[in-house]
Amino acid sequence: MANTSLDKAKKAKDNEFYTRYDDIQAELNHYREQFRGKVVYCNCDDPAESAFSDFF
Repeated sequence: MANTSLDKAKKAKDNEFYTRYDDIQAELNHYREQFRGKVVYCNCDDPAESAFSDFF
């Protein structure tokens, strides 16, 4: 099965793929109670551009 988006990115040497905020929210809302009162460390190059940092 071909994945044209990834093929184009590979050829363009553009390997910056980010998880969208909506995807993070949809998944992590299932674990709301497990995160309550916890500290979450987000390993990212730039927290200002991290959807995970924005979510938490």
